[in-house]
Amino acid sequence: MGVVVKMMLDFYKNKTVFITGHTGFKGTWLCQILLSFSAKIVGYSLLPPTKPSLFEQLQIENKIYSIIGDVRDRDNLVKAMQEAKPDIVFHLAAQPIVRRSYIEPALTYETNVMGTVNILEALQLTPSVKSFVNITTDKVYENKECQEGYKEDENLCGFDPYSNSKSCSELVTYSYRNSFFNDKSAPAISTARSGNVIGGGDYSQDRIIPDCIRAVEAKKDIVVRNPCSVRPYQHVLDCLSGYLTLAEKQFVDKKFASNYNFGPDDESCVGTGALADLFCEVWGDGICWTSQRSNGPHEANFLKLDCSKAKAVLGWKPRWGIKTAVEKVVEFAKCDTDEEKANCVDRQIGEYFET
Repeated sequence: MGVVVKMMLDFYKNKTVFITGHTGFKGTWLCQILLSFSAKIVGYSLLPPTKPSLFEQLQIENKIYSIIGDVRDRDNLVKAMQEAKPDIVFHLAAQPIVRRSYIEPALTYETNVMGTVNILEALQLTPSVKSFVNITTDKVYENKECQEGYKEDENLCGFDPYSNSKSCSELVTYSYRNSFFNDKSAPAISTARSGNVIGGGDYSQDRIIPDCIRAVEAKKDIVVRNPCSVRPYQHVLDCLSGYLTLAEKQFVDKKFASNYNFGPDDESCVGTGALADLFCEVWGDGICWTSQRSNGPHEANFLKLDCSKAKAVLGWKPRWGIKTAVEKVVEFAKCDTDEEKANCVDRQIGEYFET
């Protein structure tokens, strides 16, 4: 075990961690990592957003204190956090799908903007918290279709309702941090922006890898909407290791509190078609994909993050490139039972944090 990983494991042992959105894909992986670190976890979220769900497959509800609640319900959220008395808070609860945000823009803003307001209000009333990380997205930036990766100090202005609501969440966090959390006793507050995350147990609609898996399992053609759209794809463990590193560093020293990109290296910023090619290669069985012109709403063509700040300041770096990430997804997808899937997740967590 590496020194950095040993320090992280020792740090989180017996810490109380409050996670919003714990029933979602990323939230479930975060819970499972923290369980392996012997943390005490309190989750606050709506019911799992998909059927099936990784949350149910891993039986997370039986391993943590799980509260089914809505981040739009401020009173209930405040009560839950005050009773939990957490040391660290990760805010993941969100409406995270771009295409859905065009259909339900009001819900998207209510959840992603007012949810952030409410968690920060709860934070003010919970003095036990020393470290808070708001998880947003790489799509918060004003996308100018540049070839260079976006840096943390560039303009925030997401185009679609999802991306824009996350830009607003960043601005809300900035305002609260400067207005209400600027004394020595206040918790350290940061935001984390990660790329397009892939990993076992993502059953969301309108995401390329879950769509590929559903097509293969149904013995249907894989259809790719925008094969030339370039995105920063990364395994879920890469971005989560960034969040965990950030929360630990700023807990120990508030000087680390800031805004950070946690994305892949350049070779993992690939077109959707290239990602589909890689998926087909790894899956085998001669599967292939076809392109279908998208008549849907606007989506960016090119998006990449500059993660030099997180690497230099936090000492974080991505560990699994795109090929390894896809291999890990396929490994999970080919598991037959929930027990096999749970063992696969634990094995991958062990492999990742041993490297």
